[in-house]
Amino acid sequence: MIEGLPPYQAYRDAGLGWLADVPEHWTQRRLKTLLRERVEKGFPDEPLLAATQTKGVVLKEDYENRTVLALKDLHLLKLVRDGDFVVSLRSFQGGIEYARVQGIISPAYTVLHPVDPATHSYIAALFKSKPFVENLSLFVTGIRQGQNIDYEALSRSEIPLPPPEEQEAIVRFLDHADRRIRRYIAAKQRLIKLLEEQKQAIIQRAVTRGLDPNVRLKPSGVEWLGDIPEHWEVKRLKYLFREVDKRTKTGEEVLLSLRMYQGLVPHEDVSTVPIPPAARIGFKQVVPGQMVMNRMRAAIGLFGVPTQAGLVSPDYAVFQPTRGVSPEFYLRLFKTQRAATEFRIESKGLGTGSSGFMRLYSDRFGIISAPYPPLQEQLALAEGISDLTLEIDHTLARLHGELALVREYRTRLIADVVTGKLDVRGVELPDLGYDEDVVDVEIEGEELDELGGEIAEEEEALAL
Repeated sequence: MIEGLPPYQAYRDAGLGWLADVPEHWTQRRLKTLLRERVEKGFPDEPLLAATQTKGVVLKEDYENRTVLALKDLHLLKLVRDGDFVVSLRSFQGGIEYARVQGIISPAYTVLHPVDPATHSYIAALFKSKPFVENLSLFVTGIRQGQNIDYEALSRSEIPLPPPEEQEAIVRFLDHADRRIRRYIAAKQRLIKLLEEQKQAIIQRAVTRGLDPNVRLKPSGVEWLGDIPEHWEVKRLKYLFREVDKRTKTGEEVLLSLRMYQGLVPHEDVSTVPIPPAARIGFKQVVPGQMVMNRMRAAIGLFGVPTQAGLVSPDYAVFQPTRGVSPEFYLRLFKTQRAATEFRIESKGLGTGSSGFMRLYSDRFGIISAPYPPLQEQLALAEGISDLTLEIDHTLARLHGELALVREYRTRLIADVVTGKLDVRGVELPDLGYDEDVVDVEIEGEELDELGGEIAEEEEALAL
């Protein structure tokens, strides 16, 4: 799609640190001349909203798929109208979000409305482009994740502004490209879902019944486990894992981020937002062979076993396996749907469901009963499961790699079009029709790294 798109004929120096050149006929405007801050409160009957990096500003109950409990002081929340922009605690990582619904949102956020509504679609695309998002780091205040953006300073900065008819052409082209990309991603995600279901079935059987199809079974006495091999035991997790809490005093260790599919990986490998050592002081230290649990995401299987020493969020739980326990076996168990259901039942906090401000505290984690095969069998099962799912894992890795490439392509396309590196004014766009199945396709994959997301969500909860 990028191939064949020409650049503009003439450019001029933009004089912006994040944008060197712009088309010669484009103007530049300070944000404060294009947007005005909205500070309207006293609307407790309006629905609660959430600012998300993948869906924009949406209804909180739709995004989090949970029951929102009654909150006090709703009259203090800020009103957001359809067409407004929201600067959230995570905008420095993912851009400024656009609202397509009306409601109320955290008073910690900055709500903006366009002076000229005709510019909102172009500005919305620019606000999510990689160059603009990277520029936002210059306006961050504080040293923690979930930092605020100093909008007063940001409002004095300039952005490029094409003529109105060109804005329309840019938005039309990006909408067309987005639909094509969503269709591609939707097809890949359907295949991934089928493969994940096959993999889940293999793992579920292995971690609750072993690999011998002829093994004698006995009732486990635990509803979520059902029958287990006769020679296995059942133990509560508090007897299998001991919580440890060792903190860094310097913050100099490698910062690790817990990802759904990658496990614990260096933060710098999955995030463009550095966290300086000073901001890491007090983070938890981990060593290989331990078990790390994201308390707020345990119900979707967000556990990891570190392969290197480093640091994790101070809000994560770190467990040391006791004698006779293979963390790799239990990592596979904790990622099954049945285990996730138990974690969800034992989680506490606002609402219900797999997200939001639900937490699985260590004492509740500890009371859950789990299968306990002999250690040698645990080790054999962990290796055997890897062998059984090897072909599926290879296919999944290839599919995720393909999705990563198309997401990277989309990021580059948006950036090049909204900053004027490519001229889309004369592009003829065939009618793709409307495909409802791809409207809600998750384009960006995992939203942020979970390290930053958890702290930011906690700060938002406090703001409410």
